[in-house]
Amino acid sequence: MYQPLADKIRPQSLDDVVGQRGLLKKGGILRRIIDSGQIPNMIFYGPSGIGKTTVASIIARQTRRTLYRLNATTASIQDIRAVVDELDTFLAPNGALVYLDEIQYFNKKQQQSLLECIESGKITLIASTTENPYFYVYGAVLSRCTVFEFLPVEPDELCRAVERAFRLALEGRDVSVEDGVVPAISGHCGGDVRKALNAVELLTGGAADGGTVTLEDAKAVSQRSNMRFDRDGDGHYDILSAFHKSIRGSDPDAAVHYLARLLEGGDMMSAARRLLVIAAEDVGLAYPQVMPIVKACVDAAFQLGMPEARLPLAEAALLLATAPKSNSAAVAIEGALADLRGGNVGDVPAGLRDAHYQGAAKLGRGRTYQFPHDYPNHWVAQQYLPDALRGRAYYAYGTNKNEQAAKNYWEKVKNK
Repeated sequence: MYQPLADKIRPQSLDDVVGQRGLLKKGGILRRIIDSGQIPNMIFYGPSGIGKTTVASIIARQTRRTLYRLNATTASIQDIRAVVDELDTFLAPNGALVYLDEIQYFNKKQQQSLLECIESGKITLIASTTENPYFYVYGAVLSRCTVFEFLPVEPDELCRAVERAFRLALEGRDVSVEDGVVPAISGHCGGDVRKALNAVELLTGGAADGGTVTLEDAKAVSQRSNMRFDRDGDGHYDILSAFHKSIRGSDPDAAVHYLARLLEGGDMMSAARRLLVIAAEDVGLAYPQVMPIVKACVDAAFQLGMPEARLPLAEAALLLATAPKSNSAAVAIEGALADLRGGNVGDVPAGLRDAHYQGAAKLGRGRTYQFPHDYPNHWVAQQYLPDALRGRAYYAYGTNKNEQAAKNYWEKVKNK
């Protein structure tokens, strides 16, 4: 029967697991918990192919518990209850460890149905998810589990697994491996051990006796595999967040890097929307002309379509990254909204109220209003905020040249 190479060389002990050194090294928090034998309910969070299932299997074997593997895409609560029914029988003499893969696919009712089983201690639950558990796992379950984050495996660590896979796959065969193949595979799989081992299996399976596994072939089977992008997943929002923060931090190189990742992932819409937001939120009044420029770049991108759209979008990203920054407009509107939401509103002053109707004057509407254009420099001192907010300052001039010029002008006009 065919057995994938990734299963053949699956680690049998924690010391053999590549990556996750922070959790599994001697003295690491998860390692200490496993060695104690007192296994709590846990959630393993991280991308696929980095050892979550492997570690769960090792825990079951090391604690002499029967391991039940379920996948939330196909399993039901009846499957969990079937496990409970087998407890205290010869099938699970030391208790059961249930590994529930992709728990995010269980709905709220299904997840809450787990509580009865894990609270009674009848089973130990290890759930895994590729999505952020704080968004996708319901609070009642989350509060009863300890979350451990598994990270993509670094290329240096991954080389060990790739070398071992080549040794096993080519044992007894007359096939050589060209220099650079191992690091090429390790560096192009995005930290995914399973992807790396699948690449080894493809390369060795397609190599004839007396032949060579070439660097060119290695690059061909692992090309673009280091891209992790899911429009509905955490990776999508992480990249968008990094894109925005890189531009806000005035790093043009990081800005085009994350833009490229968004475009390669086919998400031009999110990139374009974020550029428009940044123009208002982070550049703002330091360079107010940037908004129509970015809008023109975005419009051009959608008219052109990919791949040409990358050019105006890159221009917009680089312009925003290298532009002076000011969030004074964002701070001002958030301050005003905070007062409104806190009930600090007040009535519109009578002089500012609409006076364009018969009888307005009798109600005192607009009587005290002074028309600024009738005064020098088109300004006259009068109260505009409600009495309850008189003297409130939401806007503070930024330190950039643009806003400082406006500040100096108005200080001169207002004789401050």
